[in-house]
Amino acid sequence: MMKSFIGRRAISSAVSLGGLIVLVFFLTRLTGDPTNLYLPLDAPMEARDNFRVLHGLNDPLIVQFGSYVYDVLHLDFGESIRKARPALEVVLEAFPWTLTLAVVTMGLVTLFAIIIGSLAAARVGGVFDRLSGIMSLIAASTPEFWVAIVGIFIFAVSLGWLPTSGTGTIWHWVLPITVLFIRPFGLILQVVRGSMISALSSPYVKTARAKGVRQRAIIFVHALRNGMLPVITVIGDQAAGMLNGAVVIETIFGFPGVGKLMIDSILQRDFSVVLASIMVTALAIFIMNLLIDLLYAVLDPRIRY
Repeated sequence: MMKSFIGRRAISSAVSLGGLIVLVFFLTRLTGDPTNLYLPLDAPMEARDNFRVLHGLNDPLIVQFGSYVYDVLHLDFGESIRKARPALEVVLEAFPWTLTLAVVTMGLVTLFAIIIGSLAAARVGGVFDRLSGIMSLIAASTPEFWVAIVGIFIFAVSLGWLPTSGTGTIWHWVLPITVLFIRPFGLILQVVRGSMISALSSPYVKTARAKGVRQRAIIFVHALRNGMLPVITVIGDQAAGMLNGAVVIETIFGFPGVGKLMIDSILQRDFSVVLASIMVTALAIFIMNLLIDLLYAVLDPRIRY
């Protein structure tokens, strides 16, 4: 049953990746001719033709597309025009930075959201519940790019406590992680609170209380597991959005991840790197969503059937 489920997910993801390949190919070609960027404006026509032939840009569009699909199916994304290296190699050098940033941030988001949301649900209407509700609404409504700019101005420029960009020390990670932390934390905290309120009002929780089980064990052992299913859905969605949407934050903080690499490659019309960046990110999101679906089955055996 599980193998059949994984097979169906793999097929649906392959179809989505196929559509993405077609979309990326034609959209990148709309950005313009790379020869105008990489060669001087007064370069002779012969030099322009040689450049196009070298990078396969002189063939008819349908021929370019056929070669492009064939190469992608063989995991060959071509060569980076800007770096004169295999595009996949360039992307795989940048991807661990984005993955580390996303994993660390989502780990902190999940930990704090579950703890605060569970404690808020334990005393609905209390001071802690009200404060956490206000905090979650503000966090979920705050645009990340604005927080990034304000954070740089206050903590890097005015106070000089943190560096503005780079990855040299642990302090270089503080602002990017903090900015990426805020919005997912607000959203997940709201879902944890609502889910835990429902779980804590269930009959099995009332039975545990009647048996004298401690409040902490009721919240974090009995209720949390049953309240986690909707939370995992939101965590997966936010994690995928973080992998896919760290472009702005990486660009603002000069973070050497896939997001910044993709923006630079689009501006420099480095088609091969753009394609490789999108495909690697899409594959990572597919694997993550598959793992989340498998986690559903672990938490609730009924889902397996």
